[in-house]
Amino acid sequence: MTDLFEHSTAQRPTAPPSRVRSAASKRAARKRRRRRQQRTAVIMVVLLGLLGAGGVFFWDRLSGSLSGFDLALFNSAPEDYEGSGTDPVQVVIPEGATGSQMGQVLAEADVVASVGAFNEAFESAPGAAGIQPGTYELYTQMSAANAVDALLANEKIETEVTIPEGYTVEQVVDRVASVTEFSREELEEALADPKAIGLPKSADGNPEGWLFPKTYNVQPDDEAVDLLSTMVDQTKAELDSLGVDDGDRQEVLTKASLIEREAKFEPDRPKMARAIQNRLDRGMILQIDAAVAYGLGKSGTELTRADLDDPDNPYNLYAHVGLPPTPIASPGASSIEAVMNPADGDWIFWVAVNLETGETKFSETNEQHNIYRQELEEWMAENS
Repeated sequence: MTDLFEHSTAQRPTAPPSRVRSAASKRAARKRRRRRQQRTAVIMVVLLGLLGAGGVFFWDRLSGSLSGFDLALFNSAPEDYEGSGTDPVQVVIPEGATGSQMGQVLAEADVVASVGAFNEAFESAPGAAGIQPGTYELYTQMSAANAVDALLANEKIETEVTIPEGYTVEQVVDRVASVTEFSREELEEALADPKAIGLPKSADGNPEGWLFPKTYNVQPDDEAVDLLSTMVDQTKAELDSLGVDDGDRQEVLTKASLIEREAKFEPDRPKMARAIQNRLDRGMILQIDAAVAYGLGKSGTELTRADLDDPDNPYNLYAHVGLPPTPIASPGASSIEAVMNPADGDWIFWVAVNLETGETKFSETNEQHNIYRQELEEWMAENS
């Protein structure tokens, strides 16, 4: 340090020692920064060179590890158990579940070690897409392959079947037959025995409207008659909870079924119930497309003018005064409640002005109704 200081002072004799040391320190610091920057630049060049030369290789390896978790580069294959499991556990596979959703259910119950392992086993197992919804007894800490095999064995503790609001008897039979072990023949045979499934006399042997929409659990030793009688009993319970007299059950269900098939929004149901009653009180025809369509076995959007003029269809509420002969579907609780507690108003017409959203407008006069009908026609013209 002495030689450096003396050399510096020889070059700049007028500068005080403190200023000389400060200037020398600054020059040294600048040199160190330059050396660091140079080293950093060299490192960056080397890294960029590596990426340029082998970037495809590294990216392929990295992306593979992220998607499959099974590359030796990261040694992160999906975690999986071995063997057939330890402790029994019940799991519910919901209706319509995908393989990933099943894997999530099983992973949460510790049946499988990871969703990834189950997905791999599911995708490689023939017929896995046909795994049925229901309650299964599996075991904790099973290998994913064993878990898939157990589900494919279809040895359910119980099966879950959901009946949506507004389903007809025909649709209920289709749904139950597709989810449970019951065949269409078994279901139709049970339906043909009104007493066995508990239909009241007022139904006159026709179960339409009496198969209450909800989710049911079917046990392995259940028969078709057991499930259908449960649906009928549930309808009776709903009617009883709303104070419907036995003698009024069929009429209430029939009105509620019309509402179920026509209404798209909850607030419309009580208004529709009032409009129906107003028309009945005035002796007016109900003019409900859903009933006409039911009688013809077609969609309401497929109706023709000839269909509306056909008096041979007993469900044609353009040609016949009053309610249809039977309910036209199984109504849900909110539609039944709407019949029992209709809104206050003088409406006698309603029309859906937007068939996509189901927006419905109610009116008290034919003039106002025609304005809304024109609104529907304009929507149809714009969306045809």
